Amino acid sequence: MTHILALDQGTTSSRAILFARQPDGALAPVASAQEEIAQIFPAPGQVEHDPEELWSTTLATARAAIAKAGVAPGAIAAIGITNQRETTILWDRATGRPLHNALVWQDRRTAGICADLREAGLEPLVTARTGLILDPYFSGTKLKWLLDTLPGARDRARRGELAFGTVDCWLVWNLTGGALHATDATNAARTMLYDIGRGAWDDALCAHLDIPMELLPRVLDSAGDYGTTPPGLFGAGIAIRGVAGDQQAAALGQACFAPGMVKSTYGTGCFALLNTGETMVTSENRLLTTIASRIGGRVRYALEGSIFVAGAAVQWQRDGLGILTTAAQSQALAEAADPAQRVTLVPAFTGLGAPWWRPECRGAIFGLTRNSGPAEFARAALESVGFQTHDLLEAMHADWPGARGPGDGVLRVDGGMANSDWTMQFLADILDAPVDRPEVTETTALGAGYLAALGAGLTDEAAFAGGWRLERRFTPGADPARRRADLARWRRALSATMAFHAEDP
Repeated sequence: MTHILALDQGTTSSRAILFARQPDGALAPVASAQEEIAQIFPAPGQVEHDPEELWSTTLATARAAIAKAGVAPGAIAAIGITNQRETTILWDRATGRPLHNALVWQDRRTAGICADLREAGLEPLVTARTGLILDPYFSGTKLKWLLDTLPGARDRARRGELAFGTVDCWLVWNLTGGALHATDATNAARTMLYDIGRGAWDDALCAHLDIPMELLPRVLDSAGDYGTTPPGLFGAGIAIRGVAGDQQAAALGQACFAPGMVKSTYGTGCFALLNTGETMVTSENRLLTTIASRIGGRVRYALEGSIFVAGAAVQWQRDGLGILTTAAQSQALAEAADPAQRVTLVPAFTGLGAPWWRPECRGAIFGLTRNSGPAEFARAALESVGFQTHDLLEAMHADWPGARGPGDGVLRVDGGMANSDWTMQFLADILDAPVDRPEVTETTALGAGYLAALGAGLTDEAAFAGGWRLERRFTPGADPARRRADLARWRRALSATMAFHAEDP
């Protein structure tokens, strides 16, 4: 049994990667498959997915990757799962059918619920128990909305007829034929219902949100026993041995095992994670305290900064504005942009994330001239990712002296946008710090593969870390005056955006 199957269910696509275990304990990709998933926008600020599509595309890509590799299912030692976090699904235990579309992490419909809970004084308890803040981003208020909205749902939940889960939990349920209702600690930590210090669902928070605890899944280690697939699913039963939320999986895939190491993943959004080891650091700068992993019962913590829009800004230019045919064109356009024009995009399409947490804000563009065109728009979108990352790392550095913030240390990057040399060089310049891109940039799937291999006894932390390979280091080279001017321009645009929406409900 020499292979590991990683299932990466993300916001815009489902992907499966088959890895082969190397003699040194590293994992090498041998085949992959990917399918896009539909984005459903019922109203402004609302984002949904069809849960059945999340499952069907995950299953289809898994089968396709196995077939493409020509590997017998019996040669696959284990499955690892990683997923878009916070996305909320409610389903019937008897039929396995969802009661509603999944409410995606980007969905902002519960902003009013969050405001009411904040007005009632609940936010200090939320932060103390969960490490999070009151924001529509997290699963708790999404689940409350579903229970409030769907007739009879809360009563059915109390009778034990319904199940709640994030996407990992939904996939485990389906992969085991409904035999297991379980999540891992990293995903539980993102629900706003889980006490990350005690390692248990919090009855007080559930009571405040009127969420019956009968809905909640078991919480297991990130590398653990999540059951086995029925033989008919892949042609042989395959053990499920690893689960982690996408950003925690990416940190593991980047081998950020030592306290002080930082990774930043650039996909639909951007998420920076700082490993703080066994120390649960409380942020003074509106960052999140979260669980990085729970392995063998040992919990490691992290500080996290969440940017809601990164690659999504490029997708908007492709699908919404039609100024790109492919996302990859953004780099060439950015390189061709007029250096005399300083167009600035604040991509707050679904609100501002960390460290600002302004859900009412929406996107804004500054500095347009009659000559501004696709090239300037493309450059502004890529620059906005660097500016937002700078804000996150600056906040991390202020929160914890062990952080490697702007001006010192190295940032490990991954995700689709990490393949853009222009974007990564701008990132290094604006951070004034080296940026390391690994050979395998699909580190989210790699992290899921690592957990599965670890759970199956095929690798260990030291062996896996030794297999991490640098593809390219981007070193800062910007003129200091230009860097200061660019950051000042960004801060003016950010302040103006927040001021414009200051009175919005």
